[in-house]
Amino acid sequence: MIVNGYAPAEVPAAPYPVRAMTSQTPQRTSRPLRVLAAMSGGVDSAVAAARAAEAGHDVTGVHLALSANPQSFRTGARGCCTIEDSRDARRAADVIGIPFYVWDLAERFREDVVEDFVAEYEAGRTPNPCLRCNEKIKFAALLDKALALGFDAVCTGHYAQVIVNEDGTRELHRASDMAKDQSYVLGVLDDRQLAHAMFPLGDTVTTKDEIRAEAERRGLAVAKKPDSHDICFIADGDTQGFLASRLGKAEGDIVDESGEVVGTHEGAYGFTIGQRKGLRIGTPAPDGKPRYVLDISPVNNTVTVGPAASLDVTALTAVKPRWCGAAPSGPGAYTAQLRAHGDETPVTAELVDGELRVSFAEAVRGVAPGQAIVLYDGTRVVGSATIASTTRAATAALA
Repeated sequence: MIVNGYAPAEVPAAPYPVRAMTSQTPQRTSRPLRVLAAMSGGVDSAVAAARAAEAGHDVTGVHLALSANPQSFRTGARGCCTIEDSRDARRAADVIGIPFYVWDLAERFREDVVEDFVAEYEAGRTPNPCLRCNEKIKFAALLDKALALGFDAVCTGHYAQVIVNEDGTRELHRASDMAKDQSYVLGVLDDRQLAHAMFPLGDTVTTKDEIRAEAERRGLAVAKKPDSHDICFIADGDTQGFLASRLGKAEGDIVDESGEVVGTHEGAYGFTIGQRKGLRIGTPAPDGKPRYVLDISPVNNTVTVGPAASLDVTALTAVKPRWCGAAPSGPGAYTAQLRAHGDETPVTAELVDGELRVSFAEAVRGVAPGQAIVLYDGTRVVGSATIASTTRAATAALA
């Protein structure tokens, strides 16, 4: 078994044997790989590239230019696609002593991530652009280009683990440190992509402060750089403002579960299922308790609100499943994660006519169409799918 390495069937050795890699002394391998390290300009990707190089691999750094008009400087700690970030990545590559390039993937990013993000919100769904970026950009467009140029693997600073079993099959697992685990946004990777993925940080049981300390020991200036947050292509963090600039204002009604108008809005796309704040409802609820967004209807531009209990979801149907290995057969017991930093919840799931049918052991809240559901078997990522519809406890009780 091999952890966090890339080991094609014809290559017996691997970059990181099981638990052999520590945060300071990655184990070298007898067969160096040609590794393309995606360097965002942040501390995680810089340390990941440094570890890959220290392990004896032939590493080349690349920064992805994802914006056609990048800002010169970031706003606070938001974003990861600025000119400043590309310069930080270049400086890190110089310190590590590896070649460095900037690849322009702005058009592909616009089509596959940004336009998809806008279209999903316009359709009343809640997308995850980071997950889509990993699927379409970092492990599709970037990986395809890397393989065409003769690279063996793509290295990123994600906190997750790739394990290669004795029989050569690969598995994607959670990071050793659950507090930093990013396997949720990698749940879209398939067998082929996992075969060429390297995550040098996934096996590290350290705090972020220790990663920063390692970066400082290595002389990397990004050691104290703030982490990026929110959506990289919305630098100021104003998602509603970004959507309004793309879709325009469209006034509509906010109604309660009985259909009574209790307020108005300037665009249904500005709401998400489970949202409580920013509803601007003039009429208080009869029981005086807060109301939440229950439904978004782009057809009639209506947002429905109601009590928290009406958000309880007992089952869902998800489409476009992607499996990190063989697709499961028959119903099975798993745990599921519904958002990037959400908790796991026990479920029963089955693939039926290409759709994933999921039942929850206990009702969950804040589940919205467009979100990804990622299934786990212990720490192993089974796969992911996009939520298409949900069954709510209140609706099921009336049936």
